[in-house]
Amino acid sequence: MKRGKWTADMVFIGFVVLFLMYIFMLPDPLFTVYYSPVLYDRRGELLGAMVSHDGQWRFPPQEALEGRVNEKFKAALIEAEDRRFMEHGGIDFLAIGRAFVQNVREKRIVSGASTITMQTIRLMRTGKKRSLFEKILEAFFTLRLELSYSKEEILAFYAANAPFGANVVGLEAASWRWFGRASEDLSWGEAALLAKLPNGPGLIHPGRNRELLKLKRDALLERLCAKGLFDEETLALAKSENLPGEPLPLPVMAPHLLVRLVQESGGVESLNSRHPFPSVFNSTLDYAVQERAAIILNRWSDHFAGRGIMNGACIILDTASGETLAYVGNTESEDAPAVDIAASPRSSGSLLKPFLYAAMLDSGYILPSSLLSDIPTRVGSYSPENNSRSYLGVIPADAALARSLNVPAVRNLRLYGIEPFAELLKHLGVSTLFRKPEDYGLPLILGGAEVTLWDMAHLYAGLANRAAETAETAEIPAGAAGTGTDKTLSSGAAWLTLEALTFAFRPGEEAQWQEYAGSRRIAWKTGTSFGNRDAWAIGVTPAWTVAVWIGNASGEGRAELVSTLTSAPVLFELFSALDSMNSVSGRKSGSWFPQPGSLGSVEACAYSGFPAGPDCVRITNVFVPKNAPSVRPCPYCRTIVLNEGEDQRVLVEAGSGARVHTVKWFVLPPAEEWYYRKWNLDYKPLPPLEGNDGGNVNMLALFNPEENASVYVPREIDGREGRIIFQAAHRDQGGIIYWHLDESYMGVTSVFHEMEARPGPGLHTLTLVDGEGVRLSRRFEVLGGVD
Repeated sequence: MKRGKWTADMVFIGFVVLFLMYIFMLPDPLFTVYYSPVLYDRRGELLGAMVSHDGQWRFPPQEALEGRVNEKFKAALIEAEDRRFMEHGGIDFLAIGRAFVQNVREKRIVSGASTITMQTIRLMRTGKKRSLFEKILEAFFTLRLELSYSKEEILAFYAANAPFGANVVGLEAASWRWFGRASEDLSWGEAALLAKLPNGPGLIHPGRNRELLKLKRDALLERLCAKGLFDEETLALAKSENLPGEPLPLPVMAPHLLVRLVQESGGVESLNSRHPFPSVFNSTLDYAVQERAAIILNRWSDHFAGRGIMNGACIILDTASGETLAYVGNTESEDAPAVDIAASPRSSGSLLKPFLYAAMLDSGYILPSSLLSDIPTRVGSYSPENNSRSYLGVIPADAALARSLNVPAVRNLRLYGIEPFAELLKHLGVSTLFRKPEDYGLPLILGGAEVTLWDMAHLYAGLANRAAETAETAEIPAGAAGTGTDKTLSSGAAWLTLEALTFAFRPGEEAQWQEYAGSRRIAWKTGTSFGNRDAWAIGVTPAWTVAVWIGNASGEGRAELVSTLTSAPVLFELFSALDSMNSVSGRKSGSWFPQPGSLGSVEACAYSGFPAGPDCVRITNVFVPKNAPSVRPCPYCRTIVLNEGEDQRVLVEAGSGARVHTVKWFVLPPAEEWYYRKWNLDYKPLPPLEGNDGGNVNMLALFNPEENASVYVPREIDGREGRIIFQAAHRDQGGIIYWHLDESYMGVTSVFHEMEARPGPGLHTLTLVDGEGVRLSRRFEVLGGVD
């Protein structure tokens, strides 16, 4: 009795084990394979793909997971392989009986009975030896598959994993490789041919049984026509279609973006079936915009190649949403075309200047029209220069930005602070500032830091979106204004910055942009890195943000590599192309950002651009960010006393009874005045002081060195102490200056005041004396020759 119960228990346990094995016998996922990374645009159009890790063209089975297959292929496959597929439960016993009778009659195997479900299991168990046990096991797998999945899903699994000749696996990959189109666009002839390939993939190779493949396809087409799936005319057209030749190349519309996405996903070896849609990248790119941008960039690149400029890249964003419409990582150049320039750190040139300008507005250091000094400047051993190698004396802040002058930008950064500015850039989205702020120093604003085209496109789009904000509650920067700790920019400062950037010079035909109706209003900025290695141009409108880089991927500089001659023309052609593509956006680039409510109006000196003071000659109104602290009043206007003839200044003592006139006068410091008078013939210097005793107005200015500066002086090739060229200015253009170094007389200058000296290491005092006895002294230290 006990032995019988033990036997029954073992049978029951065995039955439970077998039942559980049957329930869980299907692997998850069903197919463990590598997939080709595939990139689609915003509308589902294929932009590109890569071969999978195992060397196969195998697209991710979206149709399998979604349970859908092309209807033409579905009908052709069922007719060719398993006519009772929709009726049986995975094993077609009628087909088995028919095949048995036929094979016995012919005394050889002339017919099989494998169903589509059984073939799907065989594809899943690829590599298993064909044996009786394996066939029995496949039968169990088949029945289990039918219990777990619908007929549509099983068809999708088969279509996604069946071989289609060469290294092509799956219907979608086969459609592109053999016919150059998506599976949903297959004709009846193409669908029928693909339905016959999985059981004879070698037939597709040129020269191998091509006629047999055509006969098989045509016979299948005739059966489909006989079933009423299409008419005789469609049959004739389908049979007339030529068989495909060599595999066709897939679209290569954004290869650098695809490689970047694959790398960010862990590499092609990680893209396998263990994750749903592991290698399907559905992007926001627009196929038409991507194609047009690539054509324009490659045409310009061919033009630049004659000058030794081999590479280029561009990014196009939808400004409002920030979505990427085009990503051209490099041109089709013979020189390093695989390098993704859009993601590569490059010297920023002048691209960061607009963000310093906006930060200065928010912090209360300047108004848009405030005069900035543009004179020879030396900070320690660093001496920035404008690209023009000239100086204007002073220039309004917005004009300095529009003209991208280097000296005012460096002086602004010194005032604002390198560390606060670096922190602001990081907060705004610059991801490549890895060094300490002090390591960048003042050159940070002129290309001393590396940025990517990707980051800068989004940085400028963010500036435009900030300018588009109208709610006053969003205008207060995160941090105390004026402390240099602001972490963002107000909409008012952003809007004023874009306004300044609309007045930059435009190259070629675009230079006359304001003269014709329907002109494109674009806020844009260029930048050329030191050594002419990188040429940048970025423009924004309410509709689009376009960023362009031109140069050599190797970093080789070229004299002709100047942004206004290379990247800027490309930028404006891209904007012209976007204007003509009505399908991209309902907005027109002719509209502009509305003036935000965060702007206020203040009275400013019409000459200096600073808030008006009691001595200002003429007053105007300018816009400023409402929440910015007050800027210091005009430092350049003063009230002076003139004699009756108004040709001399006079010092009037109380009760003298002299007949005099008080006049408001715009007066620049002597250094700024010396350069400013060159370019502004209407500038009126102060009349001389009666008695000519020097008065209370500074007559001398020394450009370098700064007070208590520490400078390095490189040694000459012959080993002598290095030289310094001192520069000064005199308010009187005919004035003379006597130069002394450490009480030793060096010489005299007139008109152009420059003096060369070779001071040794240590502390020194430079003294200037003019013809009227006015003195100016400056102490500095030479830190030692640099060999």
